Amino acid sequence: MHSKLVYENEGLRTFVVILDGGDEVMACLRQVAEEQNLSGAQITAIGAFSDAVITYFDWERKEYLPNRVDEQVEVASLVGDIALSDGEPTVHVHLVLGRRDGSALAGHLGEAHVRPTLEIIITETPAHLRKQKDPETGLALIRL
Repeated sequence: MHSKLVYENEGLRTFVVILDGGDEVMACLRQVAEEQNLSGAQITAIGAFSDAVITYFDWERKEYLPNRVDEQVEVASLVGDIALSDGEPTVHVHLVLGRRDGSALAGHLGEAHVRPTLEIIITETPAHLRKQKDPETGLALIRL
């Protein structure tokens, strides 16, 4: 993983993070969030994975159900945020993965391994984002 601060103005920063083959995406994003003391940010990325686990939130069961992807896929869209939950930065990512035949898979990113690269832009937001556990869903949701 390589990261670089590419813009800073009035305390707001933009980072470019490049992940290499074999890097685990969520672990790297958490590492950057902690090292840079990010309490609120937006994430976008493009690239490709050798494998992934995407999850779907089952409303009735109130839990994420895993869906393994054991093939090379393109990251057609990756968006997310970084916010504080219990004082710690948390990373929340949704994505669309494209298969060789043009079909797509989508969901919440549980984990993924990069192959050959993932190009990430992290942009701090002007207000610090905070997450609180929602009693109805059990999810940590952003509260303004």
